[in-house]
Amino acid sequence: MTTVTALEVHDVRFPTSRELAGSDAMNPAPDYSAAYTVLRTDGEPEAGYALVFTTGRGTDVQCAAVAALAPYVVGRDVAELCADLGGLYRRLTGDPQLRWLGPEKGVMHMAIGAVVNATWDLAARRAGKPLWRFIADLSPRQLVDCVDWRYLSDALTPDDALELLERAEPGRAARAAELERVGYPAYTTSPGWLGYSDEKLVRLCGEAVAEGYRLIKLKVGRSVDDDVRRLGLARGAVGPEVRIAVDANQRWDVGEAVPWIEALAPFDLAWVEEPTSPDDVLGHAAIRRRVTVPVSTGEHTPNRVVFKQLLQAGAVDLIQVDAVRVGGVNENLAILLLALRFGVPVYPHAGGVGLCELVQHLAMADYVAISGLMEDRAIEFVDHLHENFVAPAVVAHGRYRAPHAAGMSAEMKPASVAAHTFRGVAVAPAPGELR
Repeated sequence: MTTVTALEVHDVRFPTSRELAGSDAMNPAPDYSAAYTVLRTDGEPEAGYALVFTTGRGTDVQCAAVAALAPYVVGRDVAELCADLGGLYRRLTGDPQLRWLGPEKGVMHMAIGAVVNATWDLAARRAGKPLWRFIADLSPRQLVDCVDWRYLSDALTPDDALELLERAEPGRAARAAELERVGYPAYTTSPGWLGYSDEKLVRLCGEAVAEGYRLIKLKVGRSVDDDVRRLGLARGAVGPEVRIAVDANQRWDVGEAVPWIEALAPFDLAWVEEPTSPDDVLGHAAIRRRVTVPVSTGEHTPNRVVFKQLLQAGAVDLIQVDAVRVGGVNENLAILLLALRFGVPVYPHAGGVGLCELVQHLAMADYVAISGLMEDRAIEFVDHLHENFVAPAVVAHGRYRAPHAAGMSAEMKPASVAAHTFRGVAVAPAPGELR
């Protein structure tokens, strides 16, 4: 019997603030960081990998939350864990003492996502498949069983989801072959960080078009005049055919957002992202009713219930999903099914260390096994820190190439972990007891 022998968590931080990469209206100088999580075993494969993305200070708090979950997995039979991924998610989110720390939101919920994702990574490695294909090879019933359906049935029932998945099942093989052939559309945020000079913005916009991107995203929200100037420069650099989205990163109140967005509308925007608090469903709905630009959110939306409400309220034209903000693969499957039910396209968020590597698997699994759709959707790409991963995301000619390495692509190079560890926590190998 192969067992989980330890849960390791490493506080890994990269000094991206030196070049203002990742800068936006709410995060002027982030240091891209992660609670890097390793689920060790005494067999092959020897580990499963995951991370929780952070921006510097507080990563130690996130690491402590992940470490607190060791008793749920250490000492467990790996085969049993990997055979019941839905049960693991429900045990972690259903613990009455852990729920008091959320429920199902914030630091503890993201910690649960790390342990869940590490187990999915381990399961895919055991199967010898990249995670997108591992998910896509599950039956419709198995996918339904992975989802926690609490609080969702007024919008989508398990039977409804099963019908949607069975409808998509006959085309899986053809779509997998198409994904392998052409890849998945990407868009880039790399030109648009708020701290970049006008000259750098223009240069990077031109380079993005030359590299094949047909959609770029700019950060906004510092001042209306700055945003208008920068959008004018960007539109001039990319021409009329390339789409431009903007991201306010929660910067505005509802009343402030409406005139600001309308001041930017003449630049033919693809969408405005996170115009207000990610928890404010009614605020997003009010903004959407009053502006002419499509509205989006999701990067910081804490759980499937808020996503459900955003969709029910008609508050968004599209959504972002994040591989580590919610409770891991299981909850993201629920969100992808909800988006399909409401006919809302998904543009996965990937601005941060490791997020491109992880979320590509969710988008590709969605195309092959869930929605069957690739039009009017794309995965975000930023060109930072990929060299630190064993199997980095590959984008060519504006498209993500389908990963072939087994797992979720979360494994970091040992030398990178050693070089950038701020603090490390090795959880004791004894399983202990829940107290």
